[in-house]
Amino acid sequence: MHLRRDKDFAAADGLRERLRAGGWDVVDSAHDSELMALKASPSTERATPRAVTLLTVVNGWKPDVERWLLSVFTHCKADFEALVVDNSGDTRMAAWLESRAAERFRSIRLDPPLGFAGAVNTGIDAAAGAVVVLFDPSVELTGDAVSPLLEALADPAVVVAGPYGLRGQGTLKEFERSPGPEVDAIEGYCMAFRRADAQALKGFDPSFRFYRIADIEFSFRLRDRGGKAITLPSLPLAKHEHQVWEATDPKERNRLSKRNMYRFLDRWGDRPDLLVGK
Repeated sequence: MHLRRDKDFAAADGLRERLRAGGWDVVDSAHDSELMALKASPSTERATPRAVTLLTVVNGWKPDVERWLLSVFTHCKADFEALVVDNSGDTRMAAWLESRAAERFRSIRLDPPLGFAGAVNTGIDAAAGAVVVLFDPSVELTGDAVSPLLEALADPAVVVAGPYGLRGQGTLKEFERSPGPEVDAIEGYCMAFRRADAQALKGFDPSFRFYRIADIEFSFRLRDRGGKAITLPSLPLAKHEHQVWEATDPKERNRLSKRNMYRFLDRWGDRPDLLVGK
């Protein structure tokens, strides 16, 4: 922090990048700076290779996790595993998840909890599937939503796919839901991508500790390497109340959302060429 206070921004950024390369981030406050782990310390050994890993990050709310798991095991027809990253910091949640361990289900406990992007990246690193489908636990499968996503990614020109597509409204500052089929980004409620592509990018940007906009930024990085984002709007899914959004104070979630948008614009603000609607 003292480097920034002395306006030595180049040295401060260089130090931050070296720390990130070592698995740490620097979180600045008005009075101090704090090191935060970007990656989990628990073992993340991969299980039997699968066609697809269905991944979700949970921050509590056991009924949502139960509903998601039940829907996955009821409706997924592919060769899958279900992987839950427990970011709740709740030992009772961890014990409950461990008691549910099965051949196609694994959980990873983060202690201490990480920001959203760091938690997702832990799951991507541990995934046994060639394809990862990231779900928010508020989403419930009501039918086989996974097979169409795998079919979409069988096209090498497609790098990310999902039911909830977004297009910029002539600007990179505002996005709205679009039926596509080609879109600018896929929302993280349900987004499918190849694990190898995600790892080539080192996953989600760890500076996105709050979930908003992180999915758009990740979609843009996938597409910038070459490839399309495709939406499949008729997948059999149901969206329920988003618990993290509802549990966050409105002023705070507005502040965090704006901060993430600034991060996105810092990187992509000069790339309107990536807007497919132009």
